[in-house]
Amino acid sequence: MALPIEDYAIIADTHTSALVGRNGSIDWLCVPRFDSGAIFAALLGEAENGHWAIAPAGECGVTRRYRDDTLVLETEFATDGGVVRLIDFMPPRTESPSVVRIVEGVRGEVAMSMLLRLRFDYGHVVPWVYRERDHLVAVAGPDAAWLHTPVPTHGENLATKADFTVRAGDRIPFTLTWRPSHLPMPEPVDPVHQLGVTEGYWRGWVSACTYEGEWRDAVVRSLLTLKALTYAPTGGIVAAATTSLPEKLGGVRNWDYRFCWLRDATITLQSLLYSGFQSEATAWRKWLLRAIAGNPAELQIMYGVAGERRLDEYQATWLTGYDGNPVRIGNAAAEQFQLDVYGEVMDALHQGRRAGLKADDPAWGLQVKLMEFVEEHWRDPDEGIWEVRGGPRQFVHSKLMAWVAADRAVKAVEEFDLDGPVDRWTRLREEIRADILEKGYDTRRKTFTQFYGSDELDAALLMVPLVGFLPADDERVAGTVAAIEENLLVDGFVQRYTQHPESDVDGLPPGEGAFLACTFWLADNYALMGRHDEARETFARLLALRNDVGLLSEEYDTEAGRLVGNFPQAFSHVPLIDTARTLTSATAPTEARVREGLR
Repeated sequence: MALPIEDYAIIADTHTSALVGRNGSIDWLCVPRFDSGAIFAALLGEAENGHWAIAPAGECGVTRRYRDDTLVLETEFATDGGVVRLIDFMPPRTESPSVVRIVEGVRGEVAMSMLLRLRFDYGHVVPWVYRERDHLVAVAGPDAAWLHTPVPTHGENLATKADFTVRAGDRIPFTLTWRPSHLPMPEPVDPVHQLGVTEGYWRGWVSACTYEGEWRDAVVRSLLTLKALTYAPTGGIVAAATTSLPEKLGGVRNWDYRFCWLRDATITLQSLLYSGFQSEATAWRKWLLRAIAGNPAELQIMYGVAGERRLDEYQATWLTGYDGNPVRIGNAAAEQFQLDVYGEVMDALHQGRRAGLKADDPAWGLQVKLMEFVEEHWRDPDEGIWEVRGGPRQFVHSKLMAWVAADRAVKAVEEFDLDGPVDRWTRLREEIRADILEKGYDTRRKTFTQFYGSDELDAALLMVPLVGFLPADDERVAGTVAAIEENLLVDGFVQRYTQHPESDVDGLPPGEGAFLACTFWLADNYALMGRHDEARETFARLLALRNDVGLLSEEYDTEAGRLVGNFPQAFSHVPLIDTARTLTSATAPTEARVREGLR
């Protein structure tokens, strides 16, 4: 089966990405986009479902790193006979996606093995392989892949193999390029030249970073990961590079995260702006406006990288799954009603306007229509932030974000002299606030609850002070934090919400890892409450979960000591950036950036 999730690293070309294991095997690559079919799917199945391995023929020790502030990955294999370095990268996209792998001899002499097993359509289709001039070509249906290398190769058991020896000073390249099968051979790729181009691209991009605080290395790596998850043609940012990596090993909580969530809009926009990446923030905002255009009643929680709405979900039954979990392609949660996304969209556009992004009339006109929907539907039950599949409820976090929508609408009129029914929205804001405090707060236990009338807890309510609903020193915030510490904090990490075998809230069996974003929110709350030592300790605990190249998944299994969930996860790396900043300023993320000034 595949390696532990934390044993993978990401390389990317701003259109898609690949996951490279510590063992030198690329086990996941979708082309030409993040949400396209995988040509390597061993991550979610068996070796027969496609992978590309380059490694010493015998036993070896392994160390790896990214070259400085880039997405160029170096893996060093140390054997009894010598040391070799494997350099993996994807050149920034021009026409066709390529993966370049260069084997360098560092010391001594090492016998190497290469095995390329291409399987199109998520490991389902075995291609026809033939030679054309100095390329090996694999074709099936709409897909074609072209391998170029000076190393002699041969076919064996429906795979391509090569055995070769690397000596100190040698540099042996392998280039794999995908393109539609009806097109001619791709232009040759110069591996060494493209290595320099790729390094220069990432270093040039990082040079815009304005963060110089205590945690710069972690913040920069998180920013690079965010850029790696960006689809450059549209500015869309996917939640993760993968589908169906489990939230619990052996469980059924397996979802496709290769899409763009509106929920991530505010924190992503703010993190980019705070860190100096205005062009990326502008592109993300433009994607957002295009995606949500239309009838506000048809607003979805997620879209494809170009704004596609149909994300039909099915199971890829021919794949055994990671740790035996089901493999899902597409995401049926796109059809859910989740009230909170209206607040997230309103907040993102308001924060962008505050930051100096273009305050164009079409955007405001769309926001006015969104507010009309919120006014009519904020009392409706929904499926909530966690996209439960147990039926709609009156989730408190959803009402909180409806309050955010009204609050940002009022502030937009007051701060930017925009035209809107500010008196009506002000009354709406107060009505929602009163409703939350009356029905969503348990006075006996002194905590906000998951939904109206419930005894359940929800870590999403850590957002109460972060969005400005109540100050961090309010006793209701302190009570909620205390209740979460007592009931949802496990080995220093926060679970999303209480789960009981008899509960049908999410419609799934109980059990999952601790949710990293929620734990970052707890650190933010500690900082805002003046509990600075606990904030730093929590943040340090989270940073320690990063793998050897600085990446995080969605969750952490405290019992197994393993990263779980889709990987790498934007919804973990973005709050890392936010919390690093919050620990410095000790002010709420949504307000402090305005006071300190945005570049």
